[in-house]
Amino acid sequence: MITYWQQIDGQFSKTKKDSIDTSLPLWVDARSVTRDETVLLQEEYQIEQDHILDVLDPDELSRIEDGDSGYILTIVRVPCYDPAAETPYFTVPIGIIIKGKIIITICWTDNEVLKDFGANRIRNVRLNDFPSFIVHIINRANLNFLRYLKEINRRSTSIQNEMRMEVENKEILLLLGLEKSLFTFTTSLKSNSLLLQKMKNTRLIKFDEDDLDFVEGVVIDNRQAIEMADTYTNVLFAVIDAFSSVTSNNLNVVMKKLAVINLVMMAPTFVTSYFGMNFKLPFDNLAGYIPVICASLLCLVSVGLSWALLSVNRNSIKNFRNQKKISKKQKQKLKAEKNKIKKQEKKLK
Repeated sequence: MITYWQQIDGQFSKTKKDSIDTSLPLWVDARSVTRDETVLLQEEYQIEQDHILDVLDPDELSRIEDGDSGYILTIVRVPCYDPAAETPYFTVPIGIIIKGKIIITICWTDNEVLKDFGANRIRNVRLNDFPSFIVHIINRANLNFLRYLKEINRRSTSIQNEMRMEVENKEILLLLGLEKSLFTFTTSLKSNSLLLQKMKNTRLIKFDEDDLDFVEGVVIDNRQAIEMADTYTNVLFAVIDAFSSVTSNNLNVVMKKLAVINLVMMAPTFVTSYFGMNFKLPFDNLAGYIPVICASLLCLVSVGLSWALLSVNRNSIKNFRNQKKISKKQKQKLKAEKNKIKKQEKKLK
């Protein structure tokens, strides 16, 4: 979608293409562009196709260069958030093209940075000063980076609290997604830092004294965001390593128990496997009826032992039930005596 903005009394106002005031600077905002819209921008403003393809590449790094038809291309990476994505926090490139009195921003998706400009949430923005406009975009991106980094830290802390109760694959995957987001943020912030240094040293864009002071503040914010991203990345990596150690330790405990059970079961397994080979059995030399008698005697002994144990259990259960009945009767007698005593006390009163 292509939107046209012009600044009137310090406020951005949306204008139609037919009613554009040519005496004022124009901001062409192209977000979530389609193929037809990219062709329209390429033909109307004479933008090179390679530059448009670079802007629409999700992995393109920040840079600044000039075009053959007299325009300046600047690519800035800004943060985005999508809760339905596998990596919820990611970055996208924004292409900023300066040509005469027109500044064009191109992005393959929607983002909060350009939304804030269109909603007039950013102060002291001058559309007639295009270098300052670009620095404001980078500054707003830094603020969003810092806000998203704090949200990532809060989410990782809550996931860690859940993992202390029970470690599941879902929580580990969430931590890995946050770790990937932090790596993406670190790469994009360092790319923007190099862009700021090149903008200060290049002759393509000229800054005045006020803009240079503002650029120095943006550089400081960018450095702070890089340090925060590095710190959160190291902390999250250490947490994942610690929980993997806990998981491996729990696995070792389970394997130890299984090894003990295996050792206990080795003795009967050895006996059965030994007599399953070509060896003589204990009752092999006796008559045919003697093994049957021995097996019958063993069965009778086992039946007798089981009957004795059952009888003992029955007697103990009966005794326990009798004791319960006696205790209930005693309680009832005590209650009756207490009632009699209360009645006598009432009569005496």
